[in-house]
Amino acid sequence: MWSEASSVLHELKWRKEITDELASIAMDRMAAADISPRRPKGLSAETSRIADRLGWAKTYDAEYLALARLLKCRLLTIDAKLKVSGSRVTDVIGPSEL
Repeated sequence: MWSEASSVLHELKWRKEITDELASIAMDRMAAADISPRRPKGLSAETSRIADRLGWAKTYDAEYLALARLLKCRLLTIDAKLKVSGSRVTDVIGPSEL
């Protein structure tokens, strides 16, 4: 739920279908919901920063990059595009680099 909702809000904002303010309000309300997320603090904000920096409307891949940054670890992927783009913001490796 968290990843999907965050991605949709970011994409709507990126496409100028909603304002930054409305996206922020929606994210704040989602964060205040009576649901216990299991995720590092600041993941959504870092995900949005990375998606913005890389020019991505959707945040799915940015969330993996943000999680690796917050956990201070490398991201392992077989996605060549993610490896190239993501290497601009964190340490991304492929299977051959293990």
